[in-house]
This record gives sequence, C-alpha cells and structure tokens, in this order.
Amino acid sequence: MFQAVCFDFDYTLADCTDSIVAGFQHGLTALGWPAPTREAVRSTVGFLLEDSYSMLTGDLDPERRAKFRALFTEVAMERQRQETVFLPGAWELLHRLKERGTKVAIVSTKRGDTIEIILERLGAADAVDLVIGSFEVQRHKPDPEGLLIAMDRLGAGPKDTLFCGDTILDAGAARNAGTHFAAVLNGTTQAEAFARFCPDHISPDLWDLARWLGL
Repeated sequence: MFQAVCFDFDYTLADCTDSIVAGFQHGLTALGWPAPTREAVRSTVGFLLEDSYSMLTGDLDPERRAKFRALFTEVAMERQRQETVFLPGAWELLHRLKERGTKVAIVSTKRGDTIEIILERLGAADAVDLVIGSFEVQRHKPDPEGLLIAMDRLGAGPKDTLFCGDTILDAGAARNAGTHFAAVLNGTTQAEAFARFCPDHISPDLWDLARWLGL
C-alpha cells in the first residue's frame, strides 16, 4: 500500500512509562514542584520534554526548562534503554514490513540514540531503516520537519508514505507533511480527537494496523 511507513515511538510502538514517570518525578521534585501522578505524566508523552515540563507546571522559564531535561535524563535515560518494551504486535509489524520491502522509519521526540539502543536490545534494529529523534530536527511535531527528512532519506514522496502515531501532534505532522496518517490508540488520545485530521485509518492496536496494511 505504501512505499514507506513511518512511526512515532512512545505509545505507538513501545512502552517506557515506568522510566518516564521516574524521570518526571525526579526532575520536578528537584526543582521544587510536587511529584506528578502517573496519569498526569502519561498525558504529556509525545511532547518535547521541555514542553511537558511547562504543561505540568505552567513554568516557561528557559533555564528551568533546560534544567528539567538534565534532571530527567539523569534518572530516565538509562532506564528507558534497559526497560522499554514493545507494545503487542510491534516486533511482528516491523519485521513484516521489512520482509515486504517497505521502507521503515521512526520519527519521534525521544532521543534518536536511545531509540536505536532500544531497537537493538529488542531485536528490531535490522527492521528499521532510519531513526529521526529529537536532536535531528530544529522544529518538533506537529511541524513536518522530521517527516520531511525521513521521506527525503528514504526516497519516498508524501503520497506513498504513511505516518502512524498515537497523538494529535503526530496527526498534525502528517497533515503538514502531506502524508497519509493512521492513528494508533495505544496512548492516552481517544479516537474522537483524530476526527478533524481525517485519518486513513484508526487502529485500536498494532495487530489491527498490520491487518489493515495487508500484512
């Protein structure tokens, strides 16, 4: 159906909730804020870390936003690399796309080197052609920069590319890049929120997405 399929990472392909929550709780309390609840943190996954900090605190100070990233990384980065698990069906989906000859990329606000380490540990590095993480772009989703870079490197055009994600940031990036979009309901965003983006498909899980892709 598509020459290239691109994926968001957190809550689209993988679950790193425990490590992310630990990082947020450490970073916020170190800066004098109350420890956030697990659900409050989950609602910000997919946003740039600095933006998640501001969403939870209302604090827009650039120095404290940067300090939060450093504090979060102290606790969360290594744990994410060691504890992240694939969501059901992710490994199979990636490998079936690879077997079919479809180009596969990940476009995420997570650090690209962290994603690459996770993929290697979970036995899927060979199924992903390209990873575009937070440090590979200047502008983050819903800006299309990451998707545009991915398509350029994969040699695919917007009409032949599908982006799969779990947030309206992903949907917005797909619309701004001119690609097709499939919503995956593995995160905290409900199906109704995607209606204004007119997705090609809404999948309750990755098994359904694979079936829709004919895998």
